[in-house]
Amino acid sequence: MSTQPTLEESFSKALHYTARAWRQQLDKRLKHLGIGQAGWMTIAMVAKSEEPMSQRTLASLVEVEGSSMVAMLDRLERDGLVVRTASPTDRRVKLVMLTEAGNKVYAEVQREAGAVRAGLLGDFDPQELAAATRLLESLRKRLEETP
Repeated sequence: MSTQPTLEESFSKALHYTARAWRQQLDKRLKHLGIGQAGWMTIAMVAKSEEPMSQRTLASLVEVEGSSMVAMLDRLERDGLVVRTASPTDRRVKLVMLTEAGNKVYAEVQREAGAVRAGLLGDFDPQELAAATRLLESLRKRLEETP
């Protein structure tokens, strides 16, 4: 017996698959950088931060396990894109910063992400896009407030 999905079920499915497809599209555009999704997301998170971030904070933001983040940072550091330094307040904590090469990679990530956004969203009605943005921001806030 087949039943029609509820509006909420259809929304959650659309949200999930759209977010996944969005990341995959950007990942394809960034393939030439030689780093995968977790790598360019890590670089973007570090670049957007106003101060050096701990490995633990980065792992949380990129949504990977701590050990996966350490391995990712090992590769990014080996490639000269990030440096890790001990925290001045807690020597057990490593802080991550971009190098000049890392900043250049981030500039490329920004260019490609901008091109993806323009290509995918450019012909949407601005009012519809604003309404969808408000909905998604409200949903994100609700999720963050839910225990």
